[in-house]
Amino acid sequence: MSPGGFRVLGPVEVDGLGGAARIPPGRQQVILGLLLVEAGRVVSTATLVDALWDENPPDTARTQVQICVSRLRRTLDTAGMSAVIDTRPPGYQLRLNGDALDLAEFLTRTAEARVLAKEGRAAEAAALLREAAALWRGPCLGGAPNRSLRTRAMRLDEDRLTCVEDYLELELELGQHHQLVGEVTRLVHEHPLRERPRALLMLALHRSGRQAEALDTYRAGRTLLVEELGLEPGERLRELEAAILAGETPARPQAEPAPKAEEVVRTARPRQLPADTADFVGDEDMLRGAESVLVGDAGRSAVGVVVITGRPGVGKSTVAAHLAHRVAQEHFPDGQLYCDLHGTGSPSTVDDVLGRFLLALGIPGPVIPDGVDARLEMYRTLLADRRVLVVLDDAATEGQVLPLLPGSSTCAVVVTSRSRLTGLPGARQIELDVLDTGQSLRLLGLVVGEHRVTREPEAAEALVRTVGGLPLALRIIAARLAARPHWTLASMVLRLASERHRLDELAHGELTIRASLALTHDGLDRRSRLLFGLLSLAEGPAVPGWVAGAVLDDDRPFPSDLLEPLVDVQVLDVVSVEPTGEFRYRYQDVLRLFAREKAAEEIPAADRAAAVSRLLGGWLALAEQAHRDIYGGDYTVLHGTAPRWRPPTAQADPLEWLDGELENLCAAVHQAATAGLDELCWDLAVTSVTLFESRGYLDDWERTHAEALAAVRAAGNKRGTAAVLSSLGTLHINRGRLDASRDALLPAVELFEELGDTHGLALCHRDLALIARNTGDDTTALRLYDRSLAGYTSVDDVVGRAIVLTQRAFILAGDGEIARARTDLAEAMAVHESVGYTGGAARTLNRIGQVQAMAGEHAEAAATMRRVLDMVRETRDVIGEGQLLRNLGQVSAAAGRYGEARAYLEEALAVRERILDHGAASTIRAELAALPLREGHTLVAAG
Repeated sequence: MSPGGFRVLGPVEVDGLGGAARIPPGRQQVILGLLLVEAGRVVSTATLVDALWDENPPDTARTQVQICVSRLRRTLDTAGMSAVIDTRPPGYQLRLNGDALDLAEFLTRTAEARVLAKEGRAAEAAALLREAAALWRGPCLGGAPNRSLRTRAMRLDEDRLTCVEDYLELELELGQHHQLVGEVTRLVHEHPLRERPRALLMLALHRSGRQAEALDTYRAGRTLLVEELGLEPGERLRELEAAILAGETPARPQAEPAPKAEEVVRTARPRQLPADTADFVGDEDMLRGAESVLVGDAGRSAVGVVVITGRPGVGKSTVAAHLAHRVAQEHFPDGQLYCDLHGTGSPSTVDDVLGRFLLALGIPGPVIPDGVDARLEMYRTLLADRRVLVVLDDAATEGQVLPLLPGSSTCAVVVTSRSRLTGLPGARQIELDVLDTGQSLRLLGLVVGEHRVTREPEAAEALVRTVGGLPLALRIIAARLAARPHWTLASMVLRLASERHRLDELAHGELTIRASLALTHDGLDRRSRLLFGLLSLAEGPAVPGWVAGAVLDDDRPFPSDLLEPLVDVQVLDVVSVEPTGEFRYRYQDVLRLFAREKAAEEIPAADRAAAVSRLLGGWLALAEQAHRDIYGGDYTVLHGTAPRWRPPTAQADPLEWLDGELENLCAAVHQAATAGLDELCWDLAVTSVTLFESRGYLDDWERTHAEALAAVRAAGNKRGTAAVLSSLGTLHINRGRLDASRDALLPAVELFEELGDTHGLALCHRDLALIARNTGDDTTALRLYDRSLAGYTSVDDVVGRAIVLTQRAFILAGDGEIARARTDLAEAMAVHESVGYTGGAARTLNRIGQVQAMAGEHAEAAATMRRVLDMVRETRDVIGEGQLLRNLGQVSAAAGRYGEARAYLEEALAVRERILDHGAASTIRAELAALPLREGHTLVAAG
C-alpha cells in the first residue's frame, strides 16, 4: 500500500507520508473504523453515538463525537493523508482516493475475478481471487472488540471466506485436486460447520482416488451437524455422498455466484419478516408440526399452508413471526414476503397486496399490470422456481388469502386470522390457546427475572392463574413488575385481587383484554396517558418518534423520549431503527383499539382534532422538505395553505426517506380525506408524487389522488381540484393512457384559468404538449411548450422551465434545428446542476445524447449515454437502465459497430426479461434480428 493509505483487512493501520500514523485507542479508533468500512457513505451521528455507547449515552454524546472527529481530522492532516472527513447531514463522510483503502482493492479484485469467471477465464479469475484474499492480514478491523464494528467486520470476514471458497472451487475445476487437498482440509478444520468447504474437500479427495476418505469427510460432517445443531447435511453434501457411493462422477458443489454490485441492485430477495421475539414461549411440538408442513419433503406437489387462529391477545402474529424466522434462512433463501391484511379494520384488497409483492420482487411500478388476474399471473410466474415464504397477517376471509397463495410447491405460506379459515384447501389449522402454567411461569421469568420467580413460587403461580395464562395480559403485568424491581410478586397478586371483577373476566373474550390493559394504562403518568390515547390516532403500520411530539405539540429535539414510558410497560412496540438512529413504533391491534377508546373517553374532541391536524401537518412538512431537497427548491409542484408542523427530523437521503415512509404517507392522505382536511389532503398527495413517479409506485399515486379528488370536490376546493386533476394527468401519461390524461388536464386548465393560477397552467400545458408530441402533433406541442415556458418563467420555477426545455429539444432536433435544441439543453443542464437536481440532470443528459445521435455524432452520443447509464444504475432505475442500454445499442448500430450494438441490446433484453416487460423485450428481439451478423455488412432493410 502506498503512503497515504488505510488498512482494515486485519488490525486498523494508517500509513502516512512519514510512516505509520498513530490513532489513539478507544473512541477515535472506533469512529475511524466505522468511517473506513463505510467509506464514501454518510455515517450518521446517531450511529456513531450508538457505536460508542451501547446504551445510555451521556447528554454530551454528540459533542464528544464532534470532538473525536475534529481530532481525527488533525491527526490525518498531520500525517499527510489525502483523506477528507466531510460533515454531511446527518453525520460524516470519509472521502478517499480509489487506491487508498485495502478493502476497496479487495472488492475491486473480487468483482473483476467474477467477471473473468463468467467469461470462462477460470485460471485468471482464480489467480485474481488469491491476490484479493492475500490482502487480508487477520480478522477485519483486528477482531473489533466494539459491538457495532464487530457486526460490520464479521460481514466482511464472510466475504473473505467466500473469496477463498471461490478460488478453491475454480482451481478444483482446473484439475488441481491433488494440490488442493491439504489447503481445503485446513479450511474445513477452521470452519467445520460450513458445508461448502466440506463439499470441496469431498470432491478433491474423490478425484484423487481417495473415495473412502471422501465418505469419511461426509460422515464426520454429518455427525458434527447433528450433534451441534440438530440438523442433517444440506442437499449438496447428500448428493455428493450418493454420487460417490454409486461410483459416479459428482458434479462440483457449486454455490450461487456472488453477484456484481449492479446485480445486487437488480436481484430482489425480499426480507420482509417482522422482528422475532427474544423471550418467545410456545408449544414446541406445535411449532415442529407447523415447520414440517412449511418445509415439506421432496415429493410434495402443493404449497404448504399453515393457518394460525385464536382470540385477540393470544399471540398469533408473534407465533407466525417466530415460526417464519425458524425456517426462513435454511429453507426459503429466495426471500420472505410479509403483509398485514388488516382483517380487523379495512381489509387490504388482493390487487393492492399483489402490487406490493411484485414491487418487492423487483418489478418496477410501470411494468406492473392492471387487474388482479394479470398481477396474479406475474406473481405466480416469479415464484414458480423460487423458494419463498409468504406471511399473511390478520386475514379477514378465505377470499382474501386464496389468490395470494403461490402456485409452486417450493413455496410456503403462514396465515394468521381471528376467524377459522377452514375453506383453505390442504392448510394445517393451528388454533392457539392460552399458555399452560409451566409456559406462563417461564415467560414471567424471562421478563421479570428467574430469581424473582424462584424466590416466590406460590405467588408466581397465583399470578399466572389470576391472568388466566393469556399471553398479552401476562406480558403487561410482568412489564409492570420488571419496571418496579422493588415490588414483590405477592404484592402484585394483592393489587390484582382488589380489581377482582375485571380479572375474573380475563377468560371471557375482548372485555378481559380491556381490563388487563387498563391495569397498565392507569399506572401511567398524566402525560403518558394523554400520549397513549393521542398516538393511537395516527394511521399507518408503524410511526416514527417525531409523531409523539406532533400529537402533544412538543418541539423537543428528541421527541421519541416521550414514548419510552409506553415502551417500558410494553403497550407500545419498538419495531425498527431508522437510518438516522431514531426508533419506529407500533401498537398491536387490540392495544390501538383500547387506546382509541381511552382517547374518546378522556380527551376532548377539539383536542383530538388539533392533534390529528398537527400530525398530518408534520407529514406534509417532511414530504415538502424532501421534495425541496431533491429538486433544489419548491419547483414543479403546487402547494396549498394548510398549516405545517415542523418535526425535528433529519433526512440523510430525501428519496430514501420518502420510500421508507410510503405506507405512512399514503395513510396520511387517507386520514386527511376522512377528517375533512381537504387542503392538507391534496397538498400532501401531490407532494408525494416526488416518490410515486421516481420509484414507479403508480398504484399508490392513483389511489391517493382518487381520495384527494373526492375530498376537494366535496369541499368545493377549486384549486385543490385543479391540482389533483393536473397530477392525475401526469400519472395517466406514465401509464400510457393519453386520452385519460387529456380528460384530466383539460378541466384542470379551466379551473386554473378561472383562478388565474399561472403555475398550475404551466404544469398542465407541459403535459398537454407531451400528449400532442406523442400523438404526432409537433406543431401543437411546440405552441403548448411555449405557453408552459412563459408560465414557468413568470413564477420563477427554473426547474419546471428546464424540464420543458428538455422535452422540447427532441422535437427541435427532429425538425433539424440541432443548434437550437442544444441551446435549450445547455440551459436546462445548467439549471439542474445549479440547484442540484440529479434526476433532471440525468434526463437532460440523456436527451443530449439523443440529439448527438440525431446529428450523426455517434461516438459522443455513446459516451454521453454511458454516463447516464451509470447514473440510473446508481439510483436503481431499472426501466431507465433498460432504455439506456437499448439507446446505446441503437447508437452503436448507427455507427456500424454491430458487435457492440448486439452486446448492448442483449443486455437490454436481459433487463426487460428480468422484470417481465414482454412488450419491450419483443421490440428489442426484433432489433437484434435486424442487426448484420458482422462488421462491414450493410443492412438492406433497416426499417
